[in-house]
Amino acid sequence: MKLVFCGTPQFAVPTLEAALAAGHEIALVLTQPDRPVGRDQKLQVPPVKQTALAHGIPVLQPDKIKNNTELRERLEAIAPDAILVVAYGRIIPQWMLDLPRYGNINLHGSLLPKYRGAAPIQWTVANGETVTGVTTMRLDAGLDTGPMLLAQAVPVREDETAVDVYENLAAVGAPLMVETLRRLKAGDLFPTSQEHAVASHAPILTREDGKIDFSRTAKQIYDRWRGFQPWPGAFTTLNGKKLIIHRMHPVEEHSLADPGVVRIEASTLFVACGSYTTLVLDEVQLEGKRRMLAAELLRGYSINSGERLGE
Repeated sequence: MKLVFCGTPQFAVPTLEAALAAGHEIALVLTQPDRPVGRDQKLQVPPVKQTALAHGIPVLQPDKIKNNTELRERLEAIAPDAILVVAYGRIIPQWMLDLPRYGNINLHGSLLPKYRGAAPIQWTVANGETVTGVTTMRLDAGLDTGPMLLAQAVPVREDETAVDVYENLAAVGAPLMVETLRRLKAGDLFPTSQEHAVASHAPILTREDGKIDFSRTAKQIYDRWRGFQPWPGAFTTLNGKKLIIHRMHPVEEHSLADPGVVRIEASTLFVACGSYTTLVLDEVQLEGKRRMLAAELLRGYSINSGERLGE
């Protein structure tokens, strides 16, 4: 097929490379503009752009696409059989949806209709799901509401973070997209409508999502920490100072203390959580300090059993 590929982060790169390896012609790549990042505000080139340029594929980085006459004329001249959309980060306008005969094919990082929205992988892990997957679908005007094509389930281990699942789904999604294209061209793949009544939403993450609520169970807090890697992570306060939790784990221990109350025992930092559960903080970073093991923090900073985090 002759294709246009829309994508931005590393998650989309395996699908772009798989489409090329399968013999498809990528006539054009659309990706987000280069963005300044970090303290020095150095421009960061999207991974999809880097990959496209390495393969000699033309790249456009429009700020806006809905009323972009120049882009529309360019795509109409290409007349692609399909437009692939993988973590592009833009809403596809109706004129693009209507352009290719096979439609705009999206690779979504969940088993739809679960976790529609901007952060499906993060919320899947944060909610403690043990199975996730990827779905190819035809985009329509709604938010991840289009008819489904193919899906592949992927297990989620209890120790995996969103970063791990992100990499797993990117690797599984690439061949799934290639198979979707093959079957569409063969004429033996037919879209299936989503069951909208059971859909769930995965909204974009905010910094506040990383603030620990110790009234949740230890397992819930741990799952949210796993899901919110690398950002916004998990944080609380200790004596008015921000405390980032870099590593933690729940333990099988019944706690009668109020949620957020700490207990120090043999250089281990325990925290009482909701439903009488207990969390161990393994690696932390106190405001103004470097990242360190909790045991090291306890040696150099006065923390007493009975103090409460988050106050």
